Amino acid sequence: MNLNKADAVALAQGLAAGSADKCDVLVCPAPVYVDAVSAAVAGSHVAVGGQDVYFEGNGAFTGETSTAMLQDLGCTHVILGHSERRNVMGECDKLVNKKVHAALDAGLVAVLCVGELLEEREAGKTIEVVKSQFEGSLAGVSAEQMKNVVIAYEPVWAIGTGKTASPEQAQEVHADLRKIMAAHYNQETADSVRVLYGGSVKPANAAELMSQPDIDGALVGGASLKVDSFTGIIDALA
Repeated sequence: MNLNKADAVALAQGLAAGSADKCDVLVCPAPVYVDAVSAAVAGSHVAVGGQDVYFEGNGAFTGETSTAMLQDLGCTHVILGHSERRNVMGECDKLVNKKVHAALDAGLVAVLCVGELLEEREAGKTIEVVKSQFEGSLAGVSAEQMKNVVIAYEPVWAIGTGKTASPEQAQEVHADLRKIMAAHYNQETADSVRVLYGGSVKPANAAELMSQPDIDGALVGGASLKVDSFTGIIDALA
């Protein structure tokens, strides 16, 4: 819930003007600006997604956004189960799972977020929490459908706090996520699904984080609000 329309459009235009061969770039603006941002990046290498979606089709669900509405505005992706949706809005794995199925059934790529709170990490429950969120949020999702799923690991204690998981800490959880996927599906699926790291990623630490073998990219928060910092991260991934 950041930026105004003019700033969101200027940011999108700045990204669209950047190099198209460095990495895949996705922006997920506030829902009221999706249309304007989609128009700003039309024909470029920048994809557009929603920050959330409801699991029902169009109808009497005041305040919600359907998959059809997102797609009508040019979205190809949607973030689901973000830490703020889970921990501020109280979304549970069962609700996230309904949204995942709705997104996949509509042909959207689901960017599923998982991650632990500070007290859970300090209690040694990181993998237990991540595994539970993974299995609950992806219940009933087939290996074939996983081709349209991206996993984002968000250590909640490292979001907006200035703290960042060390590259080793992040890599450990990403590697464990691949083990969970291999056990739940198969090794091919585990190797092919993109796993992103999200937790105070910025230009200064992006290259080191992304150099880890099981970290495929970044889910960028505050640093995505300005062209120079966002493109700095993109450049670090090149």
